[in-house]
Amino acid sequence: MTRFGTGIILLATIIGGSAEALADPPTRVAVFDFELIDTSLEGELLGPQEAETGRLAAVSDQLRRQLAESGRFEIVDIAPRRDAIAAAGYLYGCNGCAAGIAKSLGADFAVTGTVQKVSNLILNINIFMMPADQPSAIRAASVDIRGNTIESWSRGVSYLVRHRLLKDH
Repeated sequence: MTRFGTGIILLATIIGGSAEALADPPTRVAVFDFELIDTSLEGELLGPQEAETGRLAAVSDQLRRQLAESGRFEIVDIAPRRDAIAAAGYLYGCNGCAAGIAKSLGADFAVTGTVQKVSNLILNINIFMMPADQPSAIRAASVDIRGNTIESWSRGVSYLVRHRLLKDH
């Protein structure tokens, strides 16, 4: 290889290494568990369903995993503040208290979510992202799904991550 060719390879290596060094670190986010808002007749008559509680946990883990796998986000462990989360009650109705909890965990943003069950056929999944230093959503995403199954819930969350949260971020 000529000196010129070696110089180009060396320059490309330096520039590539510099670009990686200058890249922004992942944004630290506290992703809270999804909460169920059950306005269905079934919910009124039977109360919380074990299968739906399991689905909430599954899609919460899915959301964390998909955000982390994007490389854009570092997921902050929320376990140290479980007591504060429980004391807040439902995060969707606490006037942005999730932002303060996220800030106390060292996160830059809080991510919360709800699954609103209108019936076993009609559900709505919502995800909200807010800065940890101000309790107002800067990004909100919503999708209607059909069917109260883990498959429909998972597809809804996946759609929101790919087409709303990661798009243009």
